[in-house]
Amino acid sequence: MPDPVSLPIDRVDAVPRPVVAAGAAYEDGLLLPWHSHRRAQLLYGASGLMQVATEDGAWVVPPQHAVWIPAGKVHRSRMLLGVTTRSAYIEPEASPRAGDACQVLQVSPLLRHLLIEAAELEPHYPAQGRDATLMQLLVQEIGRARELPMHIPLPRDAALAELCRRFMLAPGIQSRPAQWAQALHMSERTFTRRFREQTGMGFQEWRQRACVVLAVPRLAAGEPVTRIALDFGYERPAAFSTMFRKLAGHPPSTHAGMKTGDDLAL
Repeated sequence: MPDPVSLPIDRVDAVPRPVVAAGAAYEDGLLLPWHSHRRAQLLYGASGLMQVATEDGAWVVPPQHAVWIPAGKVHRSRMLLGVTTRSAYIEPEASPRAGDACQVLQVSPLLRHLLIEAAELEPHYPAQGRDATLMQLLVQEIGRARELPMHIPLPRDAALAELCRRFMLAPGIQSRPAQWAQALHMSERTFTRRFREQTGMGFQEWRQRACVVLAVPRLAAGEPVTRIALDFGYERPAAFSTMFRKLAGHPPSTHAGMKTGDDLAL
């Protein structure tokens, strides 16, 4: 992995406030290379679609959702469909979420408005009073946000991870554990155990999760559910929709054509 690069947050990173916030706009297809922040980051996509990757896996962030990036986590981000963001950068000791893995979060109306308001504040806002209270509430709401299953974990084993990446390039429900075990020259039983140990989920669960996550960018770009379902190997689009709803908690149509979301002035 390349050395991390510096980004604009570094200019206000030393501001003596537990939380600083900012907004930005990115063109379609822009790639922010590998980097990290000393502070934890909540990256909210008001419009467009984001893809975030770390050495642990990949996350897709639909419009009107956010990704939580722990302090010091090296990651890269690709902006799709034109992205308007709001970010909150939080001192590590004030972090409202545990763990060292990224998370895609559901953004409530209250959290959304807090992020918009926070991004309008000067970095050196008064340490007491209304603005400081707003930031405190923002941190609490980040801690309460519900995580969504938009993560594709990658195993540590290089050969197994390569098979996972190949699957992500051409996802399909026809893939079977026996095929992967044969490619890795191990028994199916050994493969099944190792896969669960290194990804935290069974092969079928991982395969379905990957299909859901990888479908979201295509849905947001306006592709019909039927085409995506057939590409993934489903004979009936309804079966794909049922699987999607079960894992994501909402139907595929929720993401259909979500190119812009809310337009927020910067």
